[in-house]
Amino acid sequence: MTAGRPKKTKDGETATLSVAGLETAINYSFSDTSLALTALTHSSVARKRQSSNERLEFLGDRVLGLVIAEMLYEQFPDEAEGALGYRFPALVRAEALAHVADQLGFSRFLLIDDLEFAGNPKRKTSILSNACEAVIAALYLDGGLSAAQRFIETHWQALLEQDLTPPKDAKTRLQELVQSRGAPIPVYRIVERTGPDHAPEFTLEVSVEGEPPATATGSSKRAAETAAAETLLNRLTGHLNDY
Repeated sequence: MTAGRPKKTKDGETATLSVAGLETAINYSFSDTSLALTALTHSSVARKRQSSNERLEFLGDRVLGLVIAEMLYEQFPDEAEGALGYRFPALVRAEALAHVADQLGFSRFLLIDDLEFAGNPKRKTSILSNACEAVIAALYLDGGLSAAQRFIETHWQALLEQDLTPPKDAKTRLQELVQSRGAPIPVYRIVERTGPDHAPEFTLEVSVEGEPPATATGSSKRAAETAAAETLLNRLTGHLNDY
C-alpha cells in the first residue's frame, strides 16, 4: 500500500485489501488511496450515492474517449475521419471496458453486494465496465492524464490491433443497407426504461420502411440501439457478418 488511508467502510480491512489488490493489478500506487477506494465502491454498498463510483464513471468515460481518439489518430495517419469514427465505438463500448476489467481481475476487488452479479451476464458486463471507467478517472485525478493514458495504452493496444480493417457498427451497417435499397434511414424509439437509477435498462425499437420493427434491451440507449439494429440486420440479410 502507498501512503494514505482509505475511507472506512463496513469492513475497513476488506477496503484496504481491495485497494492493494487493484494497485498490484494495474501496476500503479495511488497517492490518494481514497480515489481508488471510491472507484471500487458500487452504489449497492455505498452509504450515499456520492461515495459510490458513479461520478468517477462519468469522468472516466470522457478520459477514455480522449485517449482512444488520440491513439487512433496517431496509429492510422492515412485514414479519413469516417474510418476513424467506425473504429472508435468498438474500443469505448461496455464490452471492451469489461474485457479489460475482467483480464485484470477487477471483480476480486470490487466492494459490491454479491447479489448484483447473480445470474445476469449483461449486468456483470455493465458493472465491470463502469468500474473500469471509474478506475481510469481515479488514475486521471491522482496522477494526471499521463497516468490514465499509460493504463489505457497498455490495455487497449491489443484491442486496437485486433482488426486492421475499420469496423462498422450495426447501426451504420443497417443504415447503409436500407439506403442502398432506396429506403429512408432507420428510426429508433425508446419503448421502455426500467430498473433503478444506478442500473437502468432501456428497451428500444428500430423500424425501417416496409419491415416489422425490431426491439432489444440494453444497459444504455446506445447498447439497446445497437442490439436492435443487429436483430433487424439478421432478419434483413440472414447473415449479419456479410455486411
